[in-house]
Amino acid sequence: MHPTNSLYLLTLLVWLLVASAGCERSGKKPESPQPSTPTVKPSAGAAVQKQVSSVTLPPVQTNQFDFSNKKDPFKPYVVADKTAAKARLTAGKDVLPILSFDVSQFRLIGVVADPRGNKAMVVDPSGKAYVLRVGTTIGKNEGKVRQISTAGVDVIEQFRDDNGKLRKETIRIPLLRKP
Repeated sequence: MHPTNSLYLLTLLVWLLVASAGCERSGKKPESPQPSTPTVKPSAGAAVQKQVSSVTLPPVQTNQFDFSNKKDPFKPYVVADKTAAKARLTAGKDVLPILSFDVSQFRLIGVVADPRGNKAMVVDPSGKAYVLRVGTTIGKNEGKVRQISTAGVDVIEQFRDDNGKLRKETIRIPLLRKP
């Protein structure tokens, strides 16, 4: 026999053995797996242990930055001192000339009628002129302008009398007409 023929025969024989072994295994029925432990249903009063997973979760990320020593960008540069502001308001009474005279000392020199609200011009005893609107503060007792008409300006002053009772007084500054 020739060596190539013997090699051919040997290969054919190995192939047949492998094929026959595979046929034997495929002819068998697959075995059904038998449970290793019988399942036991827990009774109503028995405690059941929860299944613990072997999966580990990554740790929760926390803020890694510390801003405690940083400056707040929304905080104002200048802190308002309320006591100083109140002192300035009380000192402002002396500074503003319109608040340093009695209401009866002002002279009304003109009234301008306007659909959005009348305006009046008054002059203090020193000769300085002011334009008044409804709600403007005027006089030592901080009277408020209540009404402006062609006849004059009505100012309401609130003050405490000798008994400590709060009183309201209406003062009219009349418009002087030249003859």
